Amino acid sequence: MTNKAILCVDDETIVLESLVEQLEKRLGEEYMYETAETAEEGFEVIEELVDDNVDVLIIVSDWLMPGMKGDEFLIKVHAKYPDIVKVMLTGQADNDAIKRAKDSANLHACMFKPWIEEELIETIKTGLQKL
Repeated sequence: MTNKAILCVDDETIVLESLVEQLEKRLGEEYMYETAETAEEGFEVIEELVDDNVDVLIIVSDWLMPGMKGDEFLIKVHAKYPDIVKVMLTGQADNDAIKRAKDSANLHACMFKPWIEEELIETIKTGLQKL
């Protein structure tokens, strides 16, 4: 079993299913693919993985979610886990939110919904090269 994970956070189940399906198809079994439907759940998943000695390499997070927006989530993650590569996937983020995430969370990329599978995979691969 692998000890490297990619976490996808989005409040829409169908988006999570699509992301995981595309990542598994293109990146294979080298990584674990975890999901969370809220930022709070995302934190819990990260903590559980870290406790199990699994390296969370990349987070792909939606911006508009109930409870906490994606930029705030990624900034908080960055404060505790600065080495995790962060990608925001959004249909609605404003430029200020994207700038905040770039400045305060070292955002690797911002992709817009609906995303193109090839761009998603290329973004993940370039993110993995940073590690």
